[in-house]
Amino acid sequence: MSAPVRPGMALRRFWRTARGFWNSPLAWALIVSLVIGTMLQIVVQYRLNFWNRDFFNALEARNGNQIWLQARILVLLAAASVALAIAAVWGRMTFQRLWREWLSGTLIENWLAKQRYQRIGFANGQRQNAEYRITEDARLATDAPIDLVVGLLSSLLTAGTFVTVLWEVGGSLEIRAWQGAITIPGYLVLASVLYAAVVTLAMALVGRNMVDVIERKNQAEADFKYVVARVNTRTTLDLHPEDASTLGAALSNVIQQWRTLCGQHMRTTLVSHGNTLLAPIVGLILCAPNYVLGAVTLGEVTQAAAAFVAVQGAFNWLVDNFPRLAEWLSSANRVGMLLNAFDLVDAREPEAPT
Repeated sequence: MSAPVRPGMALRRFWRTARGFWNSPLAWALIVSLVIGTMLQIVVQYRLNFWNRDFFNALEARNGNQIWLQARILVLLAAASVALAIAAVWGRMTFQRLWREWLSGTLIENWLAKQRYQRIGFANGQRQNAEYRITEDARLATDAPIDLVVGLLSSLLTAGTFVTVLWEVGGSLEIRAWQGAITIPGYLVLASVLYAAVVTLAMALVGRNMVDVIERKNQAEADFKYVVARVNTRTTLDLHPEDASTLGAALSNVIQQWRTLCGQHMRTTLVSHGNTLLAPIVGLILCAPNYVLGAVTLGEVTQAAAAFVAVQGAFNWLVDNFPRLAEWLSSANRVGMLLNAFDLVDAREPEAPT
């Protein structure tokens, strides 16, 4: 029996095969369209940020004409944002669908070739459950990367765009201490970076075991399906008393792994949901000192607070996507292990007779 394949090796094996789809012109056309769409969405968000300032300044001035103008501008910006969001959904899901079709087809072709489906059974130190990996794991392994990469690109562009807004609108903060004063230039940017670092570190700590937990859950699910399929495909109609206990044990393992996963999700939700609630409030509180001093208008306060939230969303990409990233790593590793198992049986066993 061979030693289990390390996750890093399995992930590299997955990419070596899965990236074959990216050689097609259609794949790159979809990638380019997603990048352009993401950039246009950032442009609309940037304009909405300034709309926020102009609208609240109009409210503060009680300027009815300006309020009505801003309302009409909002309709146009909202329409553009919705149209871009719909186009992004089409682009992402089309890429995911075509990539999954290609990867699943490749896995099926390799599984059937040289009668590997009869020889694969147990390799790399564990049962392969090829059926589950070709269906469920291949789906997850091709769904998540597109969403994650597009989200990461959007976060980088958002951070770069709205950090500038924070620096320009937030200005400096003067703190009086002892007999003098300390001036902190761009204090909102500094506060945003520190806040995001704390939240990201907290998520990394509470979610450090999530990949392993999801991997064990997926393996338990695959084993359960294997046991059910084995009972269902018996060639004899005679009763097998051990079937009930075997199925019960497999189900019990699945439920136990789901219980563990629930606890892991509860801990990560503590961080992610807490951040969602606190970030807007923290942004407003940080803007309050300069507003009280009359250094910024109400519109600039709301603009800076909205920019703070946008920057937090960008910086906390890992916080928001940690469970999805862990799920993808688990599935990609499992597909890679299946591909490694194909290589292993070819290297160590003679080909089955045709």
